[in-house]
Amino acid sequence: MIADSHCHLSSSELYGNLDDIIKRAQNAGVCYFLNAGGKFDELPLQLNICNKFSNIWTVTGVHPHDALQYQNITAEDVLKNTIHEKVVAIGECGLDYFYDFTPRDIQIKVFKEMIKAAQESSLPLIVHTRDAEDDTLELITGAYHKKTFKGEIHCYSSSLELAKQALDIGFYISASDMITFKNAQNLRDNLSKIPIDKLLIETDSPYLAPVPMRGKISEPAYVVHTAQMLAEVKGMTYEEICLNTTKNFFTLFDKAKIDE
Repeated sequence: MIADSHCHLSSSELYGNLDDIIKRAQNAGVCYFLNAGGKFDELPLQLNICNKFSNIWTVTGVHPHDALQYQNITAEDVLKNTIHEKVVAIGECGLDYFYDFTPRDIQIKVFKEMIKAAQESSLPLIVHTRDAEDDTLELITGAYHKKTFKGEIHCYSSSLELAKQALDIGFYISASDMITFKNAQNLRDNLSKIPIDKLLIETDSPYLAPVPMRGKISEPAYVVHTAQMLAEVKGMTYEEICLNTTKNFFTLFDKAKIDE
């Protein structure tokens, strides 16, 4: 059994064919899903999906690309969305200086509110960071030392130093399908150094389709390729990777409960 810890099931690329997508994933052994989001307006649709599938959970937060639209949002606004039993994390949120779709000061302002929400709710923070390592680390480590919280670096593609500092405050590191890319040897080397009890796997579908599915719309079934590559990188069996990353999924997202 595998958990895809980050997939955008509400996206237009996946939602229209969701029944078949979930069926293909389950046939591949992918049994648990965290449906990611980045806009408050998407939450009703995310919850509709969760209500239909008992093995899907979701999040609430603001992606840095959309921070301008929500620049006046507060931690209290975020917390109102966490009451539902299927909302198990804050995010996806963070900083993206690669695209800079939102002015950086506004990205930081909104990210600080997401961090506060994680501190107040005890829900994990799902952090997106791209070309913004220094500010990301300053914000999460500075806040952590004032009031602890938990979280993960989603779709990890950054330096080993970022991973080390995130691990130092108890964060998890999520390996995406990028680990399968031919030019990702440095990423594979970095992930080989991450303790297995701090690793998650994800597709970030519909984005980043793995080798050998490049050029296709990614979907949760493809996380098996990430697991296979991670097994090779860590010198473990595929079964060990599935077992450990799924255990880590439910440890971090401890609000997610499986129906007996």
